[in-house]
Amino acid sequence: MKDEATFAVAGLWDHWNRPDGAVLETFTILTTLANSLVGDIHDRMPVICPPEAWETWLDQKVQMPASVHPFLAPYPAEAMKVHPVSDRVNSAVNDDPACIQPIAPPPQQQDLFSL
Repeated sequence: MKDEATFAVAGLWDHWNRPDGAVLETFTILTTLANSLVGDIHDRMPVICPPEAWETWLDQKVQMPASVHPFLAPYPAEAMKVHPVSDRVNSAVNDDPACIQPIAPPPQQQDLFSL
């Protein structure tokens, strides 16, 4: 977030009883189309729930998908910021603050025909 405030992504959690009696807990993060900021990096982005949606999203009594549908839109790009990070983020083994530390942007590749 531009203001570096805490944010939440939309996810679904459930537990299932396997045939052997064991409980399997599952979780998924919902995605949506990328906004204009994230679109330069990827065509999808996590659904970011605005703070006013948190209570509704977490209410287990909500059964109508239409009540949360407005929250599934791409988050406003103007409320976000982006910076390059190291490729440490590509491995789940790396789970530390260094994954989100800004790094210098890579140099622009020169176009052979514009020299």
